[in-house]
Amino acid sequence: MILNKPELIRNGSGRLGRRARRILVDTLEFTLASLDPQELVRRQVKRRGTRLRVGRETIRLDDYDGVFVVGAGKASGAMTEALELILADRLTGGLVVVPTGQRTPNLSRVKSVAAPHPTPDGDSVRAARELLALAGKLRERDLLICAISGGGSALLSLPVETLTIEDKGTVARLLMNAGATIVELNTVRKHLSAIKGGWLAKRSGAGKILNLVISDVVGDRLDSIASGPVSPDPTTFSDAIAILNKYNLWGAIPRVAAEALDEGNKGQIPETPKANDPCFQRVSHHILGNSRVACASAQKYLRSRGIKANILSSSMTGEARYLGAFIASLVRHIETFREPFRKPCALVFAGETTVRVTGSGVGGRNQECAMGCAREIRGLAGVAMASIGTDGIDGPTDAAGAMVDGMTLSRSEALDLRFEELLDQNDSYRFFLPLKDLVMTGRTNTNVNDIAIAVLL
Repeated sequence: MILNKPELIRNGSGRLGRRARRILVDTLEFTLASLDPQELVRRQVKRRGTRLRVGRETIRLDDYDGVFVVGAGKASGAMTEALELILADRLTGGLVVVPTGQRTPNLSRVKSVAAPHPTPDGDSVRAARELLALAGKLRERDLLICAISGGGSALLSLPVETLTIEDKGTVARLLMNAGATIVELNTVRKHLSAIKGGWLAKRSGAGKILNLVISDVVGDRLDSIASGPVSPDPTTFSDAIAILNKYNLWGAIPRVAAEALDEGNKGQIPETPKANDPCFQRVSHHILGNSRVACASAQKYLRSRGIKANILSSSMTGEARYLGAFIASLVRHIETFREPFRKPCALVFAGETTVRVTGSGVGGRNQECAMGCAREIRGLAGVAMASIGTDGIDGPTDAAGAMVDGMTLSRSEALDLRFEELLDQNDSYRFFLPLKDLVMTGRTNTNVNDIAIAVLL
């Protein structure tokens, strides 16, 4: 699953260094396999005759004339494949939106369409409009099953009438470059959307909506995962404006976007549906996978290798490079004082960091996290650390993330790579490319945030 696995292992220094890297790569592969969306669905969605059981909820399929599946996100195609097999002849139809360039799902009853990620375009609008039209035609005797995962916000992009898709994309890009969190980004996007922030639930006539979710949001906030198309939205137009002001972007966003948010704040256009809206009484939510599942899988594999694995956080946030430095500080403390853990051990983190883009380089938050770690673990033997995006995509690059060890900086100096200059330029990809320490997985068709692991032998 890691395409350059042999190379990553060979880059280790000495027998102990190569062993640490091998264990780390094997752990990442095991973790990614455990996050397969089809397996997550099969594990938790069961059908016995006319009864469909999800977690502790049981649905009588005979209560419905039609059963439809709609979805959007990086994992939604694979989720829908599993749902087709489970529902079989009871499935009437549906529509799922997957990222352009990702494997086309093998579906017979549900239509699949592709739209770009992370920057939406006309295909995103057409997909969202078609999905909303399908849901809007459903009636009381219909069951609507939603397969939602990270990436759904870009794939289901239907701006409010006064905005173009380019206007909405500009707002999102400015927020991402400023280092806004996914919750902040989606708060703004929901208030410029005609389908997210609960509007899909509000505009669907289905008698029951079953929301199946693979979470890519720290804390599993349903209103932020894919911007919560069938979830009540606790945020307001005022919140969206405050976020833009926080990053000094109010004057930088397109004028029509600012006008739409201002009109909403003044009550001139409707707020997103809130928890007291009757439409949500027919919606139930089930989270099938998240960053905690990723951490538990990594811990399970490491323990099978005789390594004490410690989950220190499944909800990490903050600046990527500083998280890397923090992980390194823990590694150094363990190396120096043999506390709070004794070697061999591993430190496991998951969540989603941010990068405040100040340079013109190419990279991603996981690569920048690894750079932050590399500086502080310099010279340590038998230590390896990696940080990857579970979707296989780190920023606008073809890498999932990167791997470092105690010799990374020495190797970079031999190649005349200027560490501080590249870090200042947010140019982590060009730091790791000549080192051949990028972790390459290709698209994994899932997404539960990022995972960072340090192994100490």
